[in-house]
Amino acid sequence: MTEYQFYALTTVVLFFKMFAISIVQGIGRINAKQFVTAEDARFFAHAQPAPDEAPIVKRAAMAWRNDLENIPIFLFLGLIYVTLGCSPEGAYIYFTIFIVARILHTVAYLNGWQPWRTIFFTIGMIVCVALSISILMAVL
Repeated sequence: MTEYQFYALTTVVLFFKMFAISIVQGIGRINAKQFVTAEDARFFAHAQPAPDEAPIVKRAAMAWRNDLENIPIFLFLGLIYVTLGCSPEGAYIYFTIFIVARILHTVAYLNGWQPWRTIFFTIGMIVCVALSISILMAVL
Protein backbone atom coordinates (compact mmCIF):
# COMPACT_ATOMS: atom_id res chain seq x y z
CA MET A 1 0.00 0.00 0.00
CA THR A 2 1.40 3.40 -0.95
CA GLU A 3 1.50 6.21 1.57
CA TYR A 4 -1.22 7.99 -0.41
CA GLN A 5 -3.44 4.91 -0.20
CA PHE A 6 -2.68 4.71 3.52
CA TYR A 7 -3.67 8.37 3.83
CA ALA A 8 -6.97 7.52 2.11
CA LEU A 9 -7.49 4.62 4.51
CA THR A 10 -6.69 6.91 7.44
CA THR A 11 -9.30 9.40 6.23
CA VAL A 12 -11.96 6.68 6.01
CA VAL A 13 -11.12 5.28 9.46
CA LEU A 14 -11.37 8.76 10.99
CA PHE A 15 -14.71 9.29 9.23
CA PHE A 16 -16.10 6.08 10.73
CA LYS A 17 -14.72 7.04 14.14
CA MET A 18 -16.62 10.32 13.97
CA PHE A 19 -19.70 8.54 12.61
CA ALA A 20 -19.57 6.26 15.66
CA ILE A 21 -19.85 9.35 17.89
CA SER A 22 -23.07 10.26 16.06
CA ILE A 23 -24.40 6.79 16.73
CA VAL A 24 -23.51 7.15 20.43
CA GLN A 25 -25.48 10.41 20.51
CA GLY A 26 -28.51 8.83 18.85
CA ILE A 27 -28.48 5.76 21.07
CA GLY A 28 -27.99 7.99 24.12
CA ARG A 29 -31.07 10.02 23.25
CA ILE A 30 -33.16 6.94 22.51
CA ASN A 31 -32.10 5.11 25.69
CA ALA A 32 -32.74 8.19 27.85
CA LYS A 33 -35.93 9.00 25.91
CA GLN A 34 -34.65 12.55 26.12
CA PHE A 35 -34.84 14.76 23.04
CA VAL A 36 -34.38 18.53 23.01
CA THR A 37 -36.00 19.15 19.63
CA ALA A 38 -39.79 19.01 19.51
CA GLU A 39 -39.99 16.90 16.37
CA ASP A 40 -37.57 14.28 17.72
CA ALA A 41 -39.37 14.17 21.08
CA ARG A 42 -42.69 13.58 19.33
CA PHE A 43 -41.32 11.03 16.86
CA PHE A 44 -39.09 8.94 19.15
CA ALA A 45 -40.61 9.33 22.61
CA HIS A 46 -44.14 10.65 22.01
CA ALA A 47 -43.28 13.31 24.58
CA GLN A 48 -42.49 16.96 25.05
CA PRO A 49 -38.94 18.17 24.37
CA ALA A 50 -36.48 17.78 27.24
CA PRO A 51 -34.84 20.92 28.63
CA ASP A 52 -31.35 19.45 28.18
CA GLU A 53 -29.45 16.58 26.55
CA ALA A 54 -28.64 13.34 28.37
CA PRO A 55 -25.12 13.30 29.91
CA ILE A 56 -23.73 10.77 27.39
CA VAL A 57 -25.08 12.89 24.53
CA LYS A 58 -23.32 15.96 25.95
CA ARG A 59 -20.04 14.04 26.27
CA ALA A 60 -20.34 12.70 22.72
CA ALA A 61 -21.05 16.22 21.44
CA MET A 62 -17.93 17.52 23.17
CA ALA A 63 -15.84 14.70 21.69
CA TRP A 64 -17.33 15.49 18.26
CA ARG A 65 -16.40 19.18 18.61
CA ASN A 66 -12.88 18.23 19.62
CA ASP A 67 -12.61 16.06 16.51
CA LEU A 68 -13.80 18.98 14.37
CA GLU A 69 -11.02 21.11 15.84
CA ASN A 70 -8.26 18.54 15.30
CA ILE A 71 -8.98 16.02 12.55
CA PRO A 72 -9.28 18.53 9.65
CA ILE A 73 -5.90 20.05 10.56
CA PHE A 74 -4.35 16.58 10.60
CA LEU A 75 -5.96 15.69 7.26
CA PHE A 76 -4.59 18.83 5.60
CA LEU A 77 -1.13 18.25 7.04
CA GLY A 78 -1.24 14.56 6.05
CA LEU A 79 -2.27 15.37 2.49
CA ILE A 80 0.51 17.93 2.12
CA TYR A 81 2.96 15.45 3.67
CA VAL A 82 2.21 12.70 1.14
CA THR A 83 1.91 15.14 -1.79
CA LEU A 84 5.39 16.53 -1.08
CA GLY A 85 6.78 12.99 -1.00
CA CYS A 86 7.99 13.12 2.58
CA SER A 87 9.10 9.86 4.19
CA PRO A 88 6.66 7.02 3.35
CA GLU A 89 7.66 5.19 6.54
CA GLY A 90 6.94 8.37 8.48
CA ALA A 91 3.47 8.54 6.94
CA TYR A 92 2.62 5.02 8.11
CA ILE A 93 3.92 5.74 11.61
CA TYR A 94 2.40 9.22 11.99
CA PHE A 95 -0.99 8.28 10.55
CA THR A 96 -1.28 5.12 12.65
CA ILE A 97 -0.35 6.93 15.85
CA PHE A 98 -2.87 9.70 15.09
CA ILE A 99 -5.70 7.23 14.40
CA VAL A 100 -5.04 5.27 17.59
CA ALA A 101 -4.68 8.46 19.66
CA ARG A 102 -7.96 9.90 18.35
CA ILE A 103 -9.88 6.65 18.92
CA LEU A 104 -8.51 6.37 22.46
CA HIS A 105 -9.21 10.08 23.03
CA THR A 106 -12.86 9.49 22.13
CA VAL A 107 -13.13 6.47 24.42
CA ALA A 108 -11.53 8.47 27.24
CA TYR A 109 -13.82 11.44 26.57
CA LEU A 110 -16.98 9.34 26.58
CA ASN A 111 -15.96 7.70 29.85
CA GLY A 112 -14.56 10.79 31.60
CA TRP A 113 -11.07 9.32 31.96
CA GLN A 114 -8.53 11.93 32.95
CA PRO A 115 -5.60 12.24 32.52
CA TRP A 116 -5.98 9.77 29.62
CA ARG A 117 -8.12 12.11 27.54
CA THR A 118 -5.46 14.80 27.72
CA ILE A 119 -2.63 12.33 27.09
CA PHE A 120 -4.29 10.98 23.91
CA PHE A 121 -5.11 14.52 22.73
CA THR A 122 -1.47 15.52 23.27
CA ILE A 123 -0.19 12.51 21.33
CA GLY A 124 -2.36 13.52 18.37
CA MET A 125 -1.09 17.09 18.55
CA ILE A 126 2.52 15.89 18.70
CA VAL A 127 1.87 14.01 15.45
CA CYS A 128 0.56 17.23 13.86
CA VAL A 129 3.65 19.12 15.04
CA ALA A 130 5.91 16.38 13.64
CA LEU A 131 4.08 16.49 10.30
CA SER A 132 4.43 20.29 10.27
CA ILE A 133 8.17 20.10 10.91
CA SER A 134 8.61 17.50 8.17
CA ILE A 135 6.65 19.65 5.75
CA LEU A 136 8.72 22.72 6.60
CA MET A 137 11.93 20.75 6.11
CA ALA A 138 10.69 19.58 2.70
CA VAL A 139 9.80 23.05 1.44
CA LEU A 140 12.61 25.17 2.92
